[in-house]
Amino acid sequence: MTPNSEASSHNTTGGVLTIVMPCLNEAETLAICVQKSLLALRENGIPGEVIVADNGSTDGSQTIAVENGARVVPVPVRGYGAALMAGIKAATTPYILMIDADDSYNFSHAPRFLAELQNGAGLVMGNRFRGGIEPGAMPFLHKYLGNPVLSLIGRVFFPSPARDFHCGIRAFSKDAFEQMDLHTTGMEFASEMVVKASLLGIPIAEVPTTLKPDGRSRAPHLRTWPDGWRHLRFLMMYSPRWLFLYPGLVLTFLGLAGTIWLLPHARMVGEVRFDVNTLVYATACLLLGYHTVFFAVSAKVFAVTTGLLPNNPSFSRWFRLIKLETGLIVGGLTFIVSLLAAVWSVAYWEHSGYGPLRVEQMLRITLPSATGMVFGMETCFASFFLSMMGLRRR
Repeated sequence: MTPNSEASSHNTTGGVLTIVMPCLNEAETLAICVQKSLLALRENGIPGEVIVADNGSTDGSQTIAVENGARVVPVPVRGYGAALMAGIKAATTPYILMIDADDSYNFSHAPRFLAELQNGAGLVMGNRFRGGIEPGAMPFLHKYLGNPVLSLIGRVFFPSPARDFHCGIRAFSKDAFEQMDLHTTGMEFASEMVVKASLLGIPIAEVPTTLKPDGRSRAPHLRTWPDGWRHLRFLMMYSPRWLFLYPGLVLTFLGLAGTIWLLPHARMVGEVRFDVNTLVYATACLLLGYHTVFFAVSAKVFAVTTGLLPNNPSFSRWFRLIKLETGLIVGGLTFIVSLLAAVWSVAYWEHSGYGPLRVEQMLRITLPSATGMVFGMETCFASFFLSMMGLRRR
């Protein structure tokens, strides 16, 4: 019997916990990992099974898994997240524990994860920094820079208690997993799970676990800098608030404050004179801030509409208030007032016989006028754009 036919011959286990392992050419360590998993279930009286989500191994990993008592789920789509999603969807138990197949994690810790799930947690994260990391188990950069920094950013961006975002052993209920509606197929899968659970208000618990050097002779699939950047990029893209909104609000405030400060006349700070040249950069900062805030709203609408981010009730209320007609009125009025200022500046120029004017004096009229007209037109166009994006939501 082939591994594929073996996979298809298994039916509902009627158990409690399924241990899912992603696998891509893990022949060196897969047998011991499956054996340890089954032993942990048996010794603790936990009904369940072990699923190996195979991502196209060519070293006989499928046969090894079946011979040691695991169920193999073939996954044609490459990627860490793709393999795990297929294995999780194939599970028939209410609880799932995912763990790497490199023999670096302690399989006997499965009961502590299950206990937290049965106490009401939807997601239980392992914490290697609390449990202990053996020498040589984690590269220096991962231990002291990558994992701590990315986990800290994750906790700042999202209301998550997890302090080890990238731990390879974690457990969750099948209901919570379906509620998360995960999309990423690569290494970002681990971060997306924590982010979605945090945003959805799914209870998250954390238990200490250990990490030891893996049993493979080859290098791990993880690539330090590319995968670290992918995780950071993912955290930023999943948080329009931190990526766009907060920087946009800061830029808008600084630009507006600088414009108001320099609009009446030049300012002296000590022996340094700030005049219209600084005013140009202040108005540019104001425009950039406005654009960035618009990006924040657009990104949020897009992410919610496509299901990348869960719906936020407070954002939905604001979105209902900001209608197309409201934006058109605000943008139109801003444009008209700014246009009147531009007309007044031309009339002033005419009064002077269209001759040379004091640059400093005129820029204090034309700069705010031009900025206001840009604001007005962009507000109108942005209102149309957001209304188009929001059609599906409404």
